[in-house]
Amino acid sequence: MEAFFEQVISVKWAPGKEAVDIIDQTLLPGKIKRIQLKQKEEIWEAIQSLRVRGAPAIGVMAAYGMAVMAQNIQTEDYEFFCREYKKLSDYLASSRPTAVNLTWALNRLWAFVKASRGRPLSEIKKQLFVEAEAIREEDVAISRTIGRIGFDLLKDLKKEDRPVGILTHCNAGTLATAKYGTATAPMYIALEEGWSGDQMHVYCDETRPLLQGIRLTSFELKNAGIKTTVQCDNMASVLMAQGKIDIIFVGCDRVARNGDAANKIGTNTLAILAGHYKVPFYVCAPSSTIDMATATGDGIPIEIRDPDEITDMWYRERMAPPDMDVFNPAFDVTSHTLISGIITERGLCRAPFDQAFETIGL
Repeated sequence: MEAFFEQVISVKWAPGKEAVDIIDQTLLPGKIKRIQLKQKEEIWEAIQSLRVRGAPAIGVMAAYGMAVMAQNIQTEDYEFFCREYKKLSDYLASSRPTAVNLTWALNRLWAFVKASRGRPLSEIKKQLFVEAEAIREEDVAISRTIGRIGFDLLKDLKKEDRPVGILTHCNAGTLATAKYGTATAPMYIALEEGWSGDQMHVYCDETRPLLQGIRLTSFELKNAGIKTTVQCDNMASVLMAQGKIDIIFVGCDRVARNGDAANKIGTNTLAILAGHYKVPFYVCAPSSTIDMATATGDGIPIEIRDPDEITDMWYRERMAPPDMDVFNPAFDVTSHTLISGIITERGLCRAPFDQAFETIGL
C-alpha cells in the first residue's frame, strides 16, 4: 500500500523545498507526470485548472505554495513583508472560491505571520515550511480517522455471498488529499485491515464534465487492487434499482452549519436517487470543510467554469452549435435532509447537524 501511495501522492516538496512538486492530474490516467512550481502564476493556474484538486489537497498546495513564495520576498522590513505576503495569499485565494480548505490553509499561515511580529524574518520564512508540513500531516491523520469511521460502516454491511457495493462520485481519493482520501479512505482502511480487493465492489461515477471519477478514482482504486466498475452519471439509478449499491460515500468542498453540503456537480442528483432507493448516503468531510459561519447551502458560492469543458474539451470537434449558451457550475449543494451522516475526523455526525457539529466542538 505504501508504494501505491508514494506513486500517486498529490503534493510534496521538490528537492531543497525550492518548489512544490505535484502530480498533474489533468493528464491522468494516460500519463503520470510530476511538475515543479514556484511562481505565483503557475501555482494559481495549477489550482484553477485542476492540475491539483480536491479540497484537502488544495489546502496543502496553498500552504506549500505560500511557504515557497515567501522565500522570494526580499526585505528585512516586517511591515513590507506582510503587505507582499498578503497580496500573494489573496491572489491564491481567488483561484477556487468554493473550496473552503484553500482559504482555511491560507488564513492559518497568515495568522502565523501576524503572530510572529518581532521575530527575525529569516526565522518566520523557515517556520512557514514547518507550518505547511503540519497542515499536510494533519490531513493524513484526518483522512485515516475518517476512513476508520467509514470502515466501521462497511463492516456492518459485509456479506458472505457478494462484495459490499459502494458508489462514489468525482474523486475524493488520495489524489484529492495528502493520503487515503476522504470518500475512498474507508476502502483503503479495509485493505489495511486485511480485506481483499474483491470483498468490495466500487462503482465510480464518470463525473461529467471533467471526468474525475473515470480518470482519477478508477485509476486509484484499480491500482490499489480493489474491484472497480465505471459508469456514466445517469446510470446510477439502474445500479441502485438492481440492488448493487449498499452504501454511498462522497467527499465535499464545503458544509454549511445546517449540514447542506457542496460537492462536485451531480452529487445532489445522486443523493436524491439514494433517498428514493433507500441507500445510505454519507458525506466524508474534514472538520476544516465545515463552515459554521454559513447558515445554509444558499450561502455557499458556486464556481461557474469555462463552457468549453462541456462543448469542446473531450471531443475532436465541438459538440454544440456555435454560440450555444452553456451552463457549467462546478458544484451543487445537497440538502442536509438527504444525508444519512457526515463523517468527520471528530466523529460521525447525524441530523440535526448544527447540534452535532457543536457537540464535536465546532
